[in-house]
Amino acid sequence: MKKITLLIVILLSFNNSYSQFWKKKKTNKIETTTPTEKKKDDKIKEYISVITKEAKTSNGLFKVHKVIDKYYFEIPNNLLNKDMLLVSKFAKVPEGLGGGYVNAGTEMNTQMIIWDRFEDKLLIKVKSANSIANDSLPINISVKANNNEATLYAFDIAAFSKDSTNIVIDVTKFFSTDIKAISGLSPGIREAYKVKNLDESRSFINYIKAFPLNIEILQDFTYNAAKPSVLENTETISIHMSQSMILLPEIPMKPRLFDSRVGWFTLNKYDYNSEELKSDRKTYIRRWRLEPKDPEAYARGELVEPIKPIVYYIDPATPEKLRSYIKKGVEEWQKPFEAAGFKNAIIAKDPPTKEEDPDFSPEDIRYSVIRYVASATRNAIGPSISDPRTGEIIESDIIWYHNHLRSYRNRYLLETGAANPSARTLHTNEKELGEMMQMVIAHEVGHALGFPHNMSASCAYNVEDYRKPAFTKLNGISASIMDYARYNYIAQPGDKDVRFIRQMGPYDTYAVNWGYRLISNSKTPEDEIPTLDKWILEKEGNPIYEFGKQSSNFDPYSQTEDIGNDAVKASTYALKNLKIVAKNLPEWTSEETNNYEDLEELYGELLSVWSRYIGHVVTYIGGVNELEKKPNQSGAVYNIISKEKQEDAVKWLIENAFSNQNWLVDTAILNKITPDGYNQKLLNYQRRHLNNLISIERLGRLLDAEFVDTKNYKALELLSDVRKGIWKNNNSNNDLDITERNIQKLHLDRLISLYEDDKSNHSYNVALSDVKSLLYGELLALKADLNKTKNLTRNLETKYHFLECINRIEKSIENK
Repeated sequence: MKKITLLIVILLSFNNSYSQFWKKKKTNKIETTTPTEKKKDDKIKEYISVITKEAKTSNGLFKVHKVIDKYYFEIPNNLLNKDMLLVSKFAKVPEGLGGGYVNAGTEMNTQMIIWDRFEDKLLIKVKSANSIANDSLPINISVKANNNEATLYAFDIAAFSKDSTNIVIDVTKFFSTDIKAISGLSPGIREAYKVKNLDESRSFINYIKAFPLNIEILQDFTYNAAKPSVLENTETISIHMSQSMILLPEIPMKPRLFDSRVGWFTLNKYDYNSEELKSDRKTYIRRWRLEPKDPEAYARGELVEPIKPIVYYIDPATPEKLRSYIKKGVEEWQKPFEAAGFKNAIIAKDPPTKEEDPDFSPEDIRYSVIRYVASATRNAIGPSISDPRTGEIIESDIIWYHNHLRSYRNRYLLETGAANPSARTLHTNEKELGEMMQMVIAHEVGHALGFPHNMSASCAYNVEDYRKPAFTKLNGISASIMDYARYNYIAQPGDKDVRFIRQMGPYDTYAVNWGYRLISNSKTPEDEIPTLDKWILEKEGNPIYEFGKQSSNFDPYSQTEDIGNDAVKASTYALKNLKIVAKNLPEWTSEETNNYEDLEELYGELLSVWSRYIGHVVTYIGGVNELEKKPNQSGAVYNIISKEKQEDAVKWLIENAFSNQNWLVDTAILNKITPDGYNQKLLNYQRRHLNNLISIERLGRLLDAEFVDTKNYKALELLSDVRKGIWKNNNSNNDLDITERNIQKLHLDRLISLYEDDKSNHSYNVALSDVKSLLYGELLALKADLNKTKNLTRNLETKYHFLECINRIEKSIENK
């Protein structure tokens, strides 16, 4: 019995244990889920455990906390899905990065972003503003669906503020790793310097600061690179990147629609609100937001100060002696803005002291700065950053490279030295250099205000007017500071008191008024069109107010670096001056310094100046003048240059470009600066212009002109006139000198090259045109001429030259 009882107890005990085992197992199953969920929830911690007492907090657009070595953003819910700009700029760069055109202050990327919450993450998304539609329209659903934002980064939510109105995220990793969209190192830079990776052990966040409308971040990044731009043995590229996050205006600026008859930088939109059978492409101009302090006084036509003027700060690195000229260059635009009704609309200021503004930094997007860059680059640029929704310019940093004034000194000597005694030195008067800098700054400020180059402005004045003191002092040398018109190279020796340096022009005032004057009683950009159109039509037919695109390669009245409305006449005067300068160049350089460095530099630039004058004339051949018009204006938009003008240009080029120019090959200069290459230096320029003159595109335009009217200058006439001009001395017994033979070789080489060219990458369809036939005919005509003259009494060099030319023609024709 005892045994049975014991057995029952054991069995009961086993049963109980067994059931408890399964109960525990079942319970464990439940518990294995619960801790996991709890752990997931624990990712979002209590605010005080994330933003601890050690936190150093910066208040602004939103709070920025630094807790030991981590950075946190505390972003209010009411800033989610608000449009912001994320602007990435270089703050420090190594020497030579990007070939000298990348420097401290260079903007590398601008992106419109939004903060968007998804579950327990906060996303930073890059948003496009290219396509638009009213929120109230059904098509807005499709616009959003077909323009989905790219997620740049996903942050885990670290905590919520105590009242749950703010989201806290850890941004340390985002700003301390190699995020390519904000790194500053473009694919081209990475490839050029063989960048391997970011070395995180040598990379840091210098600071993150909050301001009322922006957050500023400074990163110190070091990359491993096999071929850095400098200090190659280090295999290292170290840069400082500035990231600016700025809240865009809650109420966007009313945009202004672009009109191609006035020059502006622009942004394009596809408007799906249109009732047309397609999306309506809209183009807005880029401009600053200027609003009058006293709207009623402004409406009465009084000059009124803007609520927020355009302010440029001088870079603290700028030499003291140059600051006044930079300020004057900025404030050259005050008068044009007065035409638009604004007083003191644009101001230049010295950089604030530490006491005045301890947070001032040229990298801060709140400040527009004239950056002074210690670089051997000879240039200046005027970029700007704008609201991609409306074109409102938010900020701009104008870049002045230290060596740029040397370029202006050199060109001052070369282009005006014949008629301008004060230019005949390497030690140009400081006041004159200052005025040159002032006008360059004014030009770059013009870009930063929204204006592109207006290359037709310098053709608004008659050539002879450049020799008149009263005219040049009143009007300068171009109708706009936005043209590339540097100096008055037309004025001749003996022309007294003429102006040589450029200045602001009437087009600048006209363009500012057109773009910046507020138009009353207009609620939409479309409402403004009748007034804007009226302002343009009031100036119709006056070349002073015409706009010419820089991109034109066919319009002789819209060229870079030219002045005057007749390039043949202007270049004739220019070459007269340049011959005087060439003769005196040693006296004005090496004899002044007792070394040949400047002589060598200026001789090289003298050839470039000659080349520019030649190029201005080449553009007449096959030239078409473009006059921007709307259908309510009479006359053609594209006007073919007259036959007489083109014929004169070809004759001029034969004489001044494609014949002996020994005055440019002066042994008194060359035997001081080079052991060889005397003839080749000039010949390379002649080749360039001859190839440009006889090009597929130019021949194509001439054939088009013949198609329109057979009285126009023809492609065959061009080819024949050039051949007869370059080979004109063949029919005499005179020996050809080396220059004549070389130019003839250039011409033959060009004809053969084009004749044998079977590529299809030309804008003009060669296969379905007369181009090949004309070239074939010219080669045959040249061969016939050479066969007639090869046996005339000549030296051996000339005879061999003719025989070799005949052989080349025969081989070319046979091969085809």
